[in-house]
Amino acid sequence: MKQTLLVAAIVFSTVGVAQAGGQPGSLGVGAEFQLSGVGGLSLNYDTGAFHVGGFVGLDDAEGDDNTELEIGGRFYYHVHSTASSDFSIGGSLGVLSDPVAPDERDTLLFIEPTLQIRAFLTSNVALSFTAGFSIGAADASGLVITGDLVGLGGVHYYFF
Repeated sequence: MKQTLLVAAIVFSTVGVAQAGGQPGSLGVGAEFQLSGVGGLSLNYDTGAFHVGGFVGLDDAEGDDNTELEIGGRFYYHVHSTASSDFSIGGSLGVLSDPVAPDERDTLLFIEPTLQIRAFLTSNVALSFTAGFSIGAADASGLVITGDLVGLGGVHYYFF
């Protein structure tokens, strides 16, 4: 009995308080896409009050002069946070370099003011859902107002 109590005391004295993701100084890796569809592998840094991140995507199909490059960044200020979620306002900027002919490329620029909800499934795994609108500039022109829960969401694994 004394050994059991001693082991229990040691175990309980080393247990920390469980915390949700979005902790200050945490770094998340995963995948995320803009409303425009531009996106790829993603890296997020969370400061607690806001999170910033970037993404890069590459598609080099068979053939010459047809490599597609996607790159961008985002910033979200946390308006409200709970132990397992946060609601943020911010936006992203994405660039798509798209081959349209053998010696011609379009550079599509997307500016997206958005709202984002991150739901932490565990303390370090987050799903993100984004809604807002996309403004096409440079070779991309037009306006799209949309939101999507699955196709244009993201997932990140946080290290802290």
